[in-house]
Parts: sequence; C-alpha cells; structure tokens
Amino acid sequence: MEWTVKPGWNGVMIEPDASTPLLHTQGITKNFGQVQALAGVSVRIARGETLAIMGPSGSGKSTLLHCLSGVLVPDQGTVTFDGQPVSSLRDRERSHLRLTRFGFVFQDGQLIPELSARENVGLPLMLTGTSRSRALGTADGMLERLGLADLRHRRPGDMSGGQAQRTAIARALAAQPDVVFADEPSGALDQATGHETMQLLTTTVAMSGASLVLVTHDLNVARWCSRLIEIRDGLVHSDRRLEPLAAGTEAAR
Repeated sequence: MEWTVKPGWNGVMIEPDASTPLLHTQGITKNFGQVQALAGVSVRIARGETLAIMGPSGSGKSTLLHCLSGVLVPDQGTVTFDGQPVSSLRDRERSHLRLTRFGFVFQDGQLIPELSARENVGLPLMLTGTSRSRALGTADGMLERLGLADLRHRRPGDMSGGQAQRTAIARALAAQPDVVFADEPSGALDQATGHETMQLLTTTVAMSGASLVLVTHDLNVARWCSRLIEIRDGLVHSDRRLEPLAAGTEAAR
C-alpha cells in the first residue's frame, strides 16, 4: 500500500491508496419484517476517507451505518473490516470491535448524565480494561485538545449542546479508532454550532488518520466529506466524489 503524506497539526496526516478498502460490504440485505431496508448494497471505504451517506427517510441509510459498524448483522451478504468478516462474528466479538476499533457520535451525544465529561470520554477505555487513572488521563488530553479542559468535571446537563457534542467527539476519538461513525451529529444543533461541530469533527478525525462515515439528511453537512453516497429504496442510487468544504469559507456556513 502506498501512502501520501500531508501536513497536519501534529506533523503529518496519512492518506492511503483509496483502492484498498478498510471497510466494505458486498451485496448486503436487511429486512425488518415485511420491510426491506437494504436490497443488496456494496460499498468500499478506504482508510482516512470521509464518506457521507444521504437519502430520504426510510431509504436505508441508518441501517447501512448500523451494518457497517456491526450494530446490525445483514440477512445476506458480507461486511468486512480490515480483512475480518464482521458480519460472521458473534455478538460479544462485535461489541469488542466497536469498543476498540470504532468510535461513535450520535445526534444527541448520548452522554451518560450522571458522569462528568472526563468520565464519559474515558468510559469506553475503562470498558476494555484500561485502568481508571490512565483512561481519565487520556480523556483529559482529548478534552484539552478539543478546547474543553475547563469543563472536564462538568456533567452533560451543565453543558451547552455544542459543548456536549464536542465531548462526544472526544469520546469517539479517545481509543484512537480506525473508523468514526456519526449519525446526524449536527442535527440537534443550531446552524452556527452545527458548522463548528462539523469543522471540529472532520478536522480531528482527519488528524487521527481514521475514516469517517457520516449519515445526514443535509447536503451542507455532507459537503464536509470527500465522498457522497445516496441511498434510495435500499440501494445505492449514486456514488460521487465531493470537494470538501474549507473551514472558514462562506459556503461552509
């Protein structure tokens, strides 16, 4: 595999040969009763790639995200991550994969209200056996990197929506995942805060070298990514490259 080196915050940002997929599906289908959510979807995602998935309500875009991340198992077809057949793993093995190799950002953050910001960020690490002190130290570093060092002892109820979502991004990146999955990450935020959140999410994920798979209904949000897949009636309707928005440009607002 060949690597392209690009300048970044901490020295370099790596971008692999896009022909080698980190995560891919082959002809996956998924039914919920009589409803067919996915009707044979094949997608290839490279390491370091930023992919937006769009589609109307009920098109199957969230189901595709959940199959890619191992939350759901397709009825037919395969999901492969880093050469490993995710769709054939047992529940316990897929849970471990999500904790150690994947990060998640949800529309409402899904932070635990009884825990402080640093405890929320450090929790996934503790669940994999990392000591509490080490996990909280890593959490403090991530919160500082995202401009939240002064809020590390606050609980979610004492944060603004934007602060809570930044905390969720810190949690997603704390374990240095290979892929970050984001489901409508700015959907519950106002336009300005959503813009800041998307700028932060795409920049920090890029600097970590991870891939980003983002579900959204908003083309302005999708344009933060380098590629857009549109899902309709459980099938890939289109797959095209995008020119990612530059932070601070008028079009990004």
